[in-house]
Amino acid sequence: MRTWNARRLAEGVESVDCEAGVQFSFLKERFSTRVRRDANSRQIDVSLLSGPFRRLANSWAFFDAEGGARVEFDIDFQFKSRLLEALLAANFVHAVDRLMECFEARAAALYASPPPLAGA
Repeated sequence: MRTWNARRLAEGVESVDCEAGVQFSFLKERFSTRVRRDANSRQIDVSLLSGPFRRLANSWAFFDAEGGARVEFDIDFQFKSRLLEALLAANFVHAVDRLMECFEARAAALYASPPPLAGA
């Protein structure tokens, strides 16, 4: 992922533009988004700048929960291409599962407690 145009919009509110890729079978596409992180409201909003989507918007909201956090993820998108749309429809559950796996792995790397030291 490539990022640029990082800026502070207000106290606890930041924005950055990102380029990422999506791949389905033999098709590879790149797209650009604007990511707005609001630490005050504990939310991340993503909007489309360019790419193979007719529309793309998603949001992540974080809430305190017993033993950790609850994360709500909402996404609304439509591809410009009927072929991409058909490929995604056939693989949507897998794509969402993969996105959640990546999110959970990154959260664990950042926030999980380290394992206890041997002999401690």
